[in-house]
Amino acid sequence: MFRWGSHFALWALALVPLLLALEWRSGRRRRRLLDRFGDLRLLRRVNPHGGAAARRWKVALLVAGVALVLLALARPQFGTRVETVRREGQDLVVALDVSRSMYAEDVEPSRLERAKIEIGRIVQRLEGDRVGLVAFAGDAFVQSPLTTDYGAAMMFLGAMDPEMLSAQGTDLARAIEIGVEALAETPEGSRMVVIVTDGEDHEGGLAEALALAGEAEVTIHTVGVGSPEGVPLPTGAGEGGRFQRDADGKVVTSRLNETALQDIALQTGGEYHRIGSAGGLEALVERIGGGGRELEAREVTEFEEQYQIFLGAALLLLALEFVVPRSRARVAAPAQRGKG
Repeated sequence: MFRWGSHFALWALALVPLLLALEWRSGRRRRRLLDRFGDLRLLRRVNPHGGAAARRWKVALLVAGVALVLLALARPQFGTRVETVRREGQDLVVALDVSRSMYAEDVEPSRLERAKIEIGRIVQRLEGDRVGLVAFAGDAFVQSPLTTDYGAAMMFLGAMDPEMLSAQGTDLARAIEIGVEALAETPEGSRMVVIVTDGEDHEGGLAEALALAGEAEVTIHTVGVGSPEGVPLPTGAGEGGRFQRDADGKVVTSRLNETALQDIALQTGGEYHRIGSAGGLEALVERIGGGGRELEAREVTEFEEQYQIFLGAALLLLALEFVVPRSRARVAAPAQRGKG
């Protein structure tokens, strides 16, 4: 089979007739100038070995060389080979807490926005790993399925907000269950869930969810966001001066539950990290990038690039054009001296 790798470069072949037209115009102008200089027939008799033929050869070599260069740029391809393409890495599901407690502003600009920033940094440093997103509060759902399209993942991440879920609270067990389900088709040993939350679990059921993760050989890393001391909980995003109150009129506070998050990571072979601590999430990024195995292998048919043939011929013709003289010098016979 034969094909062109870059069809756009073929349009540049329009330069070839343009070069021919320029040479034709240049030749006419040259003849007009010679006409002004003297009788053209007389000039040809004086120099019968003039440069007309040499110029035609130079033009032909130049035009052919340029045409071959343009054909080489179009990347002619013929001949095929079959290659096995393997993708190595891990499948990573990031579960982000979008409960209203994530509005708290004990980290800047808020727990939720800071969490998005840190997750975005992780996604941008992935290489070949698939990433999926789960949003959870009192319930959980897949916001973005596993993909290597990191741009799309970042777009879905930016859209995650507490208004997505009507069921409020923080159901860590449900987040784990949905994360494990999203990894059902992933080969064993390459399954990872990262939970980013303040750890305020109000629903229970963690033991069963962790048992499910253990059976599926899913490693769970936990990332805490917030402060253990606790802060008043704003009523909404950007409403730091207005706080939620309980039935008794007391201001509701929210604090980071590090103990629960450390226990989740410990039971699944993962690690606990805290946003804002020394070193940030660098250790987690290294852990994600340092593992994985072959996730996919498929055979693809590749065409052989053959531009070298055209480029080599073009260089040869252009080199010949350079060495061909513009005219052939005529060796005049020595004049005979008169006798006497």
